[in-house]
Amino acid sequence: VSSTVDWHNTPLNLMAYRNQVKTMAAKYNVEEALIRAVIHAESAFKVNAVSRAGAQGLMQLMPATARDLGVSNSFEPDQNIEGGAKYLAALLARFSGDTHLATAAYNAGPGAVTRYDGIPPYAETKAYVTRVAILKDRYAKAL
Repeated sequence: VSSTVDWHNTPLNLMAYRNQVKTMAAKYNVEEALIRAVIHAESAFKVNAVSRAGAQGLMQLMPATARDLGVSNSFEPDQNIEGGAKYLAALLARFSGDTHLATAAYNAGPGAVTRYDGIPPYAETKAYVTRVAILKDRYAKAL
């Protein structure tokens, strides 16, 4: 929420995990730019990232979510990116392709988005949705 990063100008990472992102984008019909934006926002491409809440890896999968997605090792890039892409695809399907709602659900959980009938009024989630949208647009133009 209190990030000092200028998301409009922070350097993009177009090369890290390029093949994995491209492959999973095609497999799950999720925009490559969205997957890359989520990785950037979640972990800044740090494969061993762990959040205060316990989310793990590039796409910051919570252990229970990772298990549900068939991810046995969230620190293994191929598994993490596949799990995250699969989860994004499910959220996009659930929220009729609305990227803002899907990314809000990625951050706060789909139940919160349903409960509030939109982006939950959490400062962290609002900032996250904005951050991912900025990064997604920038990645889409750069890819």
